[in-house]
Amino acid sequence: MIKIREKIGYGLGDTAANLVFQMVINFMMFFYTDVYGLSAAAVGTLMLVVRLFDGVTDPIMGGIADRTKTRWGTYRPYLILTAIPYAILAVLTFTTPDFTEQGKLVYAYVTYALLMTAYTAVNVPYSALGGVLTTENSERTSIQSYRFALAMSGGALVSAFTMPMVDFFAGPDGDRQAGFQMAMGVFAILAFVCFVVCFMTTKERVKPKIQPHQSILKDVGSLSKNKPFLLLAAASFVLLIMTALRGATTPYYISYYVGREDILSQFLTAGMLASIAGAVCMNWLGSRFCKVAIVKFGAALIAATHLALYLLPPEYLTLIFAMSMLGGFSQMLVVPAVFAMVADTADYNALKTGANTMAMSYSGHLLVLKFGIALGGAFAGWILAASGYVANQEQTAGALQGILFCYAIFAVITGILMIAIFQFYKLDDKAMDDIHIQLKAQESSS
Repeated sequence: MIKIREKIGYGLGDTAANLVFQMVINFMMFFYTDVYGLSAAAVGTLMLVVRLFDGVTDPIMGGIADRTKTRWGTYRPYLILTAIPYAILAVLTFTTPDFTEQGKLVYAYVTYALLMTAYTAVNVPYSALGGVLTTENSERTSIQSYRFALAMSGGALVSAFTMPMVDFFAGPDGDRQAGFQMAMGVFAILAFVCFVVCFMTTKERVKPKIQPHQSILKDVGSLSKNKPFLLLAAASFVLLIMTALRGATTPYYISYYVGREDILSQFLTAGMLASIAGAVCMNWLGSRFCKVAIVKFGAALIAATHLALYLLPPEYLTLIFAMSMLGGFSQMLVVPAVFAMVADTADYNALKTGANTMAMSYSGHLLVLKFGIALGGAFAGWILAASGYVANQEQTAGALQGILFCYAIFAVITGILMIAIFQFYKLDDKAMDDIHIQLKAQESSS
């Protein structure tokens, strides 16, 4: 049984990650178009191109992490080694240099790419760490529930305080460029502290075993033959496209469709608080019901709430708040379970091949998430541009429909697709109990 103190300590690692991740998801598109000064189409392409680079760095990081051996463990040391570069690059990414338009675009590509590399270097080992704290099935789900409750707490801080801090640091001249830079600086310092606490409060109990002469390429190859992992990756890919699309267009939805830019912070914060409630509820549900069934239920709720958001006219503000919060709640029934399942697919692979690839599994999953975010961000930029969006102006009916598609309709499609995918996913709780019994028998006989 993992103590609550350690679960909270582990979760603070994702608080740290989300202090930057939620800035990227919820504010980067808006920052680049309305503050930094890039076109929506250029930003969409930027977000896609940078994430293609992650196709190289993620599996390399997974292979390196799985093979790391130190007195502090296999995965924990990276929380300390990468925390400072991660914090510095976050600030640089939200800095607006006094360059030409072309120079600013190059600067955006370089800083964003380096930030995503640092994110890989810390988040792949961090995610794998959750799989080696314990092998107990319900405890893994509980750990991920704490993780995402605290992750969304970090997101809530970003949602509640980003725009107030931007306005505060912008000063009487309204310098939003300086405002975003300073606001990100505050979050970066807090992220560093959370990573340090995570390192100090967690313990690796499961010792990863890499077969002699097992290469990183073979690790990657084993993922391509792992059917449960591929199904999980497909579901996660669609889910993160939705998350990025909706996150990138939330400021546009509130500012232009609802017509209430003044309530953006409250709207985002309400969604984050609902997400925290969903993660906490998942901790209770995960000890009582199979996580595969919970994912299907959560996906159905995602589809239903976002269909309502598409149909609701802008003057129904209370119902818009309610449906958005219920949508965030239902997503956090899904996400902790999905992340716990990544460790399950790694254990399944260990049983079939004899090689533990925990970090490689999480790096593959993280890569899929990044591609989903990249496509979601790219689609947001491209769809806004194609529908006629023009920054800081009243939008046409076509532009508003583009915003609604990104914010609501794709989430309906996502919920339906996830239900269909999980009809074929067979690693339910009973199957995992059997796998863990077989793995322990193998260890005893070796």
